[in-house]
Amino acid sequence: MYDLRGETVHFDVEHNRLLALDQTELPQKTVVLALRTREELFEAIQSLRVRGAPAIGVAAAIGLAVLANESCQTEIPAFCAEVRENAAYLKAARPTAVNLPWALGEMEKVLSNGAKTVEALKAALTSRALALHAADVEVCRKIGENGAPLLKNCRAVLTHCNAGRLAAVKYGTALAPIYTAKEQGHNIAVYADETRPLLQGARLTAYELHEAGIDVTVLCDSAASYVLGSGKVQAVLVGCDRVAANGDTANKVGTSGVAVLAQHYGIPFYVCAPFSTIDFSCASGAEIPIELRDDREIGTLWYQKKMLPDGVCALNPAFDVTSADLITAFITEKGVIEPKALAQYR
Repeated sequence: MYDLRGETVHFDVEHNRLLALDQTELPQKTVVLALRTREELFEAIQSLRVRGAPAIGVAAAIGLAVLANESCQTEIPAFCAEVRENAAYLKAARPTAVNLPWALGEMEKVLSNGAKTVEALKAALTSRALALHAADVEVCRKIGENGAPLLKNCRAVLTHCNAGRLAAVKYGTALAPIYTAKEQGHNIAVYADETRPLLQGARLTAYELHEAGIDVTVLCDSAASYVLGSGKVQAVLVGCDRVAANGDTANKVGTSGVAVLAQHYGIPFYVCAPFSTIDFSCASGAEIPIELRDDREIGTLWYQKKMLPDGVCALNPAFDVTSADLITAFITEKGVIEPKALAQYR
């Protein structure tokens, strides 16, 4: 078994490979992937073997370094062109999460560092990938520290999709305040939407919280109104894949409905995200590209027989956009920020 060192993605520098926990196999099996080729890297991200905005970004950065280290180019211009072409290829794996192009963009900046040799550029790309990996751990730790005080009066929270340790390198985003609160002696229960159609809440959030000794209850997505309206939870915590400049936020499909319900019932709705997830080049949620996935994920994926009649299509958007006016605040590594205050950070 490859050693992930308790992480979701890991740069095995000695063997020049990306190690990643295959999340399509959870919770039945623990499978660690060793990825070296760009086709393997692309497939792992597109198929959700590696998923979660922070984890996707770090995995792509490591993957780009792995590919660069394998390059046979000896001249700097040709080497840089190859790295940029590989970055563009990986960037196309998933269109909505901004961390993917952001992390790859951070890697491409290295190509302009004035290095005199290809070997020096390879070393710099490896160093930058390791720095992005370490930064994700620290950022998520700070999100937990900044979010935990907001939950001091909470007995339980609701979450949608998976934005915990499995969605980042280590701590996660939306679940980081839960883990931090537990470390501080405050045990908060979690109600986890199952999150159709890929069941990230049931398969992944429940898995990691149970492993961490946190009380977790899974509910059908359509039961969120019942839970919010019955006083069972005192806050909603979600992650996100992209935040527009005006605060509109893209996250797993179904999130916007939960936000509407939370506002109706007077329950705070918090989005937990690294600051890198804010895309100031995107004016509003209307400009965020929404990934449409294979309708077989709805009709056949988890069942022994087809669930849709022949000839019936399914609409399968991976994300939806939550309006900024439904969001109480963003919990980031820089602090707790109200949507209307985002503009000052441009």
